[in-house]
Amino acid sequence: MIGNYRDVIIAPIVTEKSSKIAEEGGIVFKVAKDANKTQIKQAIEKIYNVKVTKVNTINVRPKKKRVGRYTGTTNSYKKAYITLAEGSKIEL
Repeated sequence: MIGNYRDVIIAPIVTEKSSKIAEEGGIVFKVAKDANKTQIKQAIEKIYNVKVTKVNTINVRPKKKRVGRYTGTTNSYKKAYITLAEGSKIEL
């Protein structure tokens, strides 16, 4: 169980794809793995004082990486695509 709203939202994701989504009225966040869509929506609305209309989530699987003869994987995480209501905006 997640106690604080700040524990749900880890960090915004800033990439070319997320910049394009931001132009269309959305934003992308890295969120806690055990957070559900309702918790994510409540956290975004409380922290940023905006109205959220839709939340889509994706579990990002780890990728295999290799450095020399050593192999390993990157960390897995959960990503949330947030659609904001008309007139709402988050400045990062």
